[in-house]
Amino acid sequence: MFAIKTYNAIAEDGLKKFEVENYQLNQTDDPDGIVLRSQNLHDMTFPSQLKAIARAGAGTNNIPVQECSKKGVVVFNTPGANANAVKELVLASLLLAVRPIIGGVEWVKTLKGPDVDKKVEAEKNRFVGTELAGKQLGVIGLGSIGAMVANDAYRLGMDVVGYDPYVSVDIAWSISSRVKRVLTIEEVLTTSDYITVHVPLMESTRAMISADKLALVKKEATLLNFARGELVDVDAVISALEKGQLKKYMTDFADERLIKMENAVVMPHLGASTEEAEINCAKMASKTLKYFLETGNIVHSVNFPTVEMVLNSPLRLAIINRNITNMVAQISIGLAEYGVNIVNIMNKSRGDYAYTLIDIESIPEDKLTLIVKRVGNVEGILNVRVIKNNNSK
Repeated sequence: MFAIKTYNAIAEDGLKKFEVENYQLNQTDDPDGIVLRSQNLHDMTFPSQLKAIARAGAGTNNIPVQECSKKGVVVFNTPGANANAVKELVLASLLLAVRPIIGGVEWVKTLKGPDVDKKVEAEKNRFVGTELAGKQLGVIGLGSIGAMVANDAYRLGMDVVGYDPYVSVDIAWSISSRVKRVLTIEEVLTTSDYITVHVPLMESTRAMISADKLALVKKEATLLNFARGELVDVDAVISALEKGQLKKYMTDFADERLIKMENAVVMPHLGASTEEAEINCAKMASKTLKYFLETGNIVHSVNFPTVEMVLNSPLRLAIINRNITNMVAQISIGLAEYGVNIVNIMNKSRGDYAYTLIDIESIPEDKLTLIVKRVGNVEGILNVRVIKNNNSK
């Protein structure tokens, strides 16, 4: 029986993944796993039994990932689960950038009298806009969202260029051949009429859209940021807007400095706020956490490597350790001391940490306890978990 604790409103369709026969929801403060959306865990005292945290969303800024790694807690996210929702908001924002739709609607609300239709026809030229077709969109970051934005912007008739030095093979296959890939961010900035940012927030990307970068953009370009507020130097954006270097800044991240600016459009973090996205994220987070707890397999982790191995043997040891030399050999020696034969093994590392799955034949419980203690005492081992295969014959 696994204990799961949830924070925020996790869609019921996701929580249904945890069947009542094997899982308890929100019945203890010492859970095996946590599922959350935006809850800030940076001041959390880690429960002693905690094995994993699943974030129903892509960003993990609200989770102390490095501290989790040190304690052997696997952190998962749900890449791509809310991509369509964010993509649609970006496309809507592009349309709002070229057509003064909001202003026109608000103006019509002020009209009175039986001749409203005549007033509208007489003054509608106040709200003349431009078209996206034939304009260039520059996409910085071709992950799940960036790739979808690039493809659909091309279908709207835009010329699209994309920059991402780390684009995955799977994403590369999904991007239209009509989207031109460029080799530098500078080329995106200097040639695009509209620029949209879709990269994760890391120290290397914080304030990546700086004053120096904004000085390169085409005069009166429009910048869109629906990824993370901290990717953009807000003071630099304000200066560029005031000088006319930027025509408009559209973002999903509220900042008091921007709210009153006429040429800044600030939305209330609506990117993933659709019923479908919340359900998709909840389903993916729950499924990923359940997969890990029941099999030890890791997918969609932000702090440990992807490790998947078919579970056919009666017992599996899931071992988290620091990525130091000779670790697999020391683990194997510990098993050999008790005459245990390794049926299957997989070891992978990521940065300072590594993860090992070892499948073994059925052995008595007292012997298994001794083995876990022996392996756990190896220097550098953070934790050892036993997974019993109830389907093994």
